[in-house]
Amino acid sequence: MGKSSVYNASKQQYPPTFKLFFFFLPISLAITSFLLIFIYIYTTSKLSTDPQSSPFLEPATNYSLFDLIIPGSTDYETIQFSIDNTAEDLFLDLPRTSSYAKQNQWSLGDLFGFTGNTLNNTEIYHDTDVFLEDYKEMNKSFKIFVYPHKPDDPFANVLLPEDYNPEGPYTSELYLRKALFNSHFITKDPNEAHLFYMPFSILHLRHDPRIGPEKLQDFVKDYIFNISHKYPFWNRTGGADHFYTACHSISEIAMDKTVEAKENSIQLVCTSTYFVTGYFPHKDVSLPQIWVKKHDPATLVSSKRNRLAFFAGRVNSPVRAALFKHWVNDTEIFAHFGGLETNDGKEQLRSKFCLHVKGFEINTARVTDALHYGCVPVILANHHDLPFTDILNWKSFSVVVHYMDVPVLRKILQGISFEELSWLQSNVMKVRKHFEWNVPAVDYDAFYMTMYEVWLRKSSVRV
Repeated sequence: MGKSSVYNASKQQYPPTFKLFFFFLPISLAITSFLLIFIYIYTTSKLSTDPQSSPFLEPATNYSLFDLIIPGSTDYETIQFSIDNTAEDLFLDLPRTSSYAKQNQWSLGDLFGFTGNTLNNTEIYHDTDVFLEDYKEMNKSFKIFVYPHKPDDPFANVLLPEDYNPEGPYTSELYLRKALFNSHFITKDPNEAHLFYMPFSILHLRHDPRIGPEKLQDFVKDYIFNISHKYPFWNRTGGADHFYTACHSISEIAMDKTVEAKENSIQLVCTSTYFVTGYFPHKDVSLPQIWVKKHDPATLVSSKRNRLAFFAGRVNSPVRAALFKHWVNDTEIFAHFGGLETNDGKEQLRSKFCLHVKGFEINTARVTDALHYGCVPVILANHHDLPFTDILNWKSFSVVVHYMDVPVLRKILQGISFEELSWLQSNVMKVRKHFEWNVPAVDYDAFYMTMYEVWLRKSSVRV
């Protein structure tokens, strides 16, 4: 009897409309899928009709994706790599076309009108009012204790600021230390300090014949051991309220024998890439690499910029190899192999855009050089945590381009309208002051902007 009931229930008759629904449902889904695939193919096929519009295609060539980044044959010197950043160069994620290459963009959001720019890219600050209010509070209350060292210390050259203005591409750490020692942020009472500064110079340690690269890690390890036993402050937080500065790439290994410092302390470094281990953007600070110039260019405002883009440098990374492969003989993009005979800024002054292309490391002084000469920086350095990103809207004064867009670089830059280029250039002139070292320091220059970034991070330290 029970079996018969179950059998009868399974033979229940459904209304015809119910059957039709289940008949047409899979057909409707199939047709919808077909239409979406058709739209996708139709839209993306526009890229393949013009080989120059796609980073993967070129006329009469058959390059693999790997060949796109590393040319099969080249007359350039052997490409050098850093251990960590070689992997970064070869980490080929999906191509991300610049927002300026509008003719090359496509996405389902674009097709159905779901995309939109929620940020006014003409504003150089993320929030001007918040920044100015916080900046005022920082100047009033921020206090830093510097571990003291005497002039007759055997390593005074490493631990104390210079009595001269240093020169060279890695001197940002020296200018910051010099400005900090003479600033109102310093307190001699460690109990009122928000943060503690370890004043050793990684750059001087590297060049000191008593230490050098071989003994650098041991010096840092011994230094932290000494302050942690002489003072109680390191042990309270495991070094989380301590910071140090470094602009040379050797800083990436300086803390290898003091893992606690690398993981906890605030690192102010020029080699600020979140691709490799050891740098944490929420904790560490990107220090601008600035090659200090003695004077502003005389023709900064009046210069006629009749060239599209400029780059000069060695081929010491796959990205630069790709740049030279595609643009070394171009008339619009001036790509010069090696250094220039004179580094007087004439090439930057006659160019609309100046390229910062990742080399052996992610950082160079080309970004700040471009700003110094009033040239709009083009950032070709994936995973670069750019300086002052907590404050500045980089889209308002620079163009960020993905590695994979090197073959369409000219099209991207030419796609920038006159109006867009005008406000990019105008904003470059506005942000220049933030990327300058001054002696003595001046409000809103590189020193005060860096201090603001450090001040923001003090709130994450809990004693």
